[in-house]
Amino acid sequence: MGSGKSTVAREVAVALDCCAIDLDELINQREKRSPSEIIKQSGEDEFRRIETEALRQLLQQELNGGVVAIIALGGGAWTLQRNRDLIIKHEVLTVWLDVPFELCWERIQTSSAVRPLAPSREIAEKLYRERRPAYELAKVHIVTTAPTSATETANKIIETVLR
Repeated sequence: MGSGKSTVAREVAVALDCCAIDLDELINQREKRSPSEIIKQSGEDEFRRIETEALRQLLQQELNGGVVAIIALGGGAWTLQRNRDLIIKHEVLTVWLDVPFELCWERIQTSSAVRPLAPSREIAEKLYRERRPAYELAKVHIVTTAPTSATETANKIIETVLR
């Protein structure tokens, strides 16, 4: 949460002249409610089930159609083995935006987004620490610090991947 995944994904897509898809936004469109609302109304387990199904459909649709897309996963999507297995099965390149917790927390606090899994700094920091081992499994590791812009981060990703 707050690493800039969605913003950076859009920047990479613009630079590569392809589409960017935010998995949380896709879920919002399909379910007619936000991930936050789903978690509050139906629980995190139900949200994760919906998230996995949306990811499965997206990967089948986009990759079977030969479309190149930059997909921004929600912060917890990659932490689930079943989602990583789907991504690996479809041979999708994965990128971890490694952002210091302080910067993530600053963004969480200044964002208008409702984040039910981060109701306090302590809980958000615990989640941040718990998720890092899964994030480390991504193929590409991009360290980002303030005041790096989304465009600079996107360019760093592209340079790293095209090397």
